[in-house]
Amino acid sequence: MIDTKSLQVFVAVAEELHFGRAAERLHLAQPPVSQRIRALERQLRVQLFERTTRSVRLTDAGEALLDHSRRILASIEEAETICRAAGTGAVGKVRIGFAGASSHDDLPRLTRAVRRSYPGIELELHGQTYAEEASARVASGELDLGFARLPIEAPGLDYRVVNTEQLLCALPTQHPAARSKTIDLAALADEPFVTFPAYRGSSLRAVTIHACAEAGFTPRIVQEAPDSATILALVAAGVGVTLTLSSVRHVQRTGVAYRPVRGQVADLQAVLVWRADNPSKALRRVLDVAADALPGIASN
Repeated sequence: MIDTKSLQVFVAVAEELHFGRAAERLHLAQPPVSQRIRALERQLRVQLFERTTRSVRLTDAGEALLDHSRRILASIEEAETICRAAGTGAVGKVRIGFAGASSHDDLPRLTRAVRRSYPGIELELHGQTYAEEASARVASGELDLGFARLPIEAPGLDYRVVNTEQLLCALPTQHPAARSKTIDLAALADEPFVTFPAYRGSSLRAVTIHACAEAGFTPRIVQEAPDSATILALVAAGVGVTLTLSSVRHVQRTGVAYRPVRGQVADLQAVLVWRADNPSKALRRVLDVAADALPGIASN
């Protein structure tokens, strides 16, 4: 087995074509350099250099070994760099769950900042991961980081608030209530609703059910859809009304009127959530970047 030091000596002599200059480059005396080359030639059973009193040149065998030696040494150096970087969290994988439209600003801002600061960190993105589902998958260790909303009920999780979203009612533009500046939810008691599926852990669906209950009725859900884009397209088509967030108004600009909900409906706080005991150094680097990249961030 050829050792790394012998390859380093060989490459230095091959590039300098002079034992003295190679020794200076390696910060060694010349005799140990000559001894290394002779030992390497004995080990390989080939002559690597043709030596005269005036010159040193590579043999065919030496030429063949040089390219391989350079690649081996470069790979070793790269491996050392990666290991050192991994020790500081500068490389690794961070799995992030997000729900699509509601994180359309924050997610790209975070990913761009991470790639700029830590290009060795791979971000594995999992779409259509609703808020409650994101928290559950982070708590189980399936994800490292998730976009979710308060309250966070799963134990063992930390979070940081990234922004505050206003609850809006989205109606077809031709709906009579669209002429009002604000919407009284009680006035929608007989309206068909479009919302997220019940089984996916959507915090917005839970807020819808709760807000309607506070207004004295149970929403009549006529259709479910997996994302805000589809839900708002259905609203524009006149299928029903929905409660949505201020952050997704960009998704459907035509055919839909967005109105604030009147009364004691609280704003929703969007958060990044992670396990407090997650040992990943790469995750800590991503959280450090998030503190600068995302607006209005605060710790719990």
